[in-house]
Amino acid sequence: QVQLVESGGGLVQPGGSLRLSCIASGRTSDHLHVGWFRQAPAKEREFVASISNLAYNTDYTDSVKGRFTISRDNAENTVYLQMNSLKSDDTAIYFCVALQLTKPWAQLARGAYDYWGQGTQVTVSS
Repeated sequence: QVQLVESGGGLVQPGGSLRLSCIASGRTSDHLHVGWFRQAPAKEREFVASISNLAYNTDYTDSVKGRFTISRDNAENTVYLQMNSLKSDDTAIYFCVALQLTKPWAQLARGAYDYWGQGTQVTVSS
């Protein structure tokens, strides 16, 4: 069974930066496509970014393009989400999700994933 554990959330001022981490256990991360979703209060969960198992492909929702960067270190079984120029609209719980290698990476952006973490809170406020 794959477990995903997120960290790195917190309180940051508008314009600031945070880096989220997602550590996978139970299976080596190079067998997983990984993504980030977020859910703000009273809103549906939305796709943020995804990265294929060997990092050949990445995808972002339009609202974070140019500000967020997803990357991975398979030697450390870790996926990162670097978030810069944060806005109040980025406030949400951020969830790490993963999809088995046997399934198309692009499914992540459509909300199809096999595993998910408990989430980490990101609050952008002055």
